[in-house]
Parts: sequence; C-alpha cells; structure tokens
Amino acid sequence: MTNRLFVLDVPENVPIVAVARDLPQVTVDRVGPYFVLESDRPISIDRRSTGVRHAVWYSCVAGLAGWRIAQWDKDALRTEAR
Repeated sequence: MTNRLFVLDVPENVPIVAVARDLPQVTVDRVGPYFVLESDRPISIDRRSTGVRHAVWYSCVAGLAGWRIAQWDKDALRTEAR
C-alpha cells in the first residue's frame, strides 16, 4: 500500500519537496494545491538538508494518508505506518 504525505504547494515548501524527490522509493506528484509524497516505506527528511527555517519546517505537513508522524523535531521529519 502506498502511503501519502501532503505538503502545501507554496514557495517556502519547495526545498522540502526537493529533498524528498531525492529519497529512494519516494515519488512526488501534485493533487490540487498540494505536493504529494508517496512511498510504501517510511519517509525521513533531514531538516538541515532542506535549508528551511523552523517556522516553515513545523508548518509544512498539510495531511497524511496511511502514515503517522514518528518524529518531527529540529532534526528530522520521519513517518511510519499507522
């Protein structure tokens, strides 16, 4: 089953999506005003590699389908199956 993480398509979130595109087994698509990060394996994004500030980082997730957030702190955003 492919799980999804939704990120609002605004310029501030583009660096986060760019890092996610380079992750193995993660595909990025768009649905309406959202980027959709899809994977059947947990997603882990290192905050420092995105270069975004904390305010952007902590507001980037718009929704989840099949995932729950296992870690979302100053270091990383990591999902796991629900």
